[in-house]
Amino acid sequence: MMAATMTTEFVNDAKVMSKGQVTIPKNVREALGIDVGDRVTFIVDGNEIRMMNSAVYALKRFQKQMKGEAKKAGFMSEDDIAEWITKARREDNAQ
Repeated sequence: MMAATMTTEFVNDAKVMSKGQVTIPKNVREALGIDVGDRVTFIVDGNEIRMMNSAVYALKRFQKQMKGEAKKAGFMSEDDIAEWITKARREDNAQ
């Protein structure tokens, strides 16, 4: 499921059941691109909580951790990356 592009903020609520379970409202699931079987991540900041699709959260963390690494490795353009991929494929095929 693709996340809907949200241009406006909205509020929705849900009831917490006896085992701590909550049904995520459909419009929230759609906004976050969450489907059956997907995982969600809760980010607690003081008394506020943000909920994200876990795959999106993991990608954002990875991007933050990798920021600047391509430049350190000598990749200055997309052509540099394409050249490295081509070279790696040739080396793999030669083995």
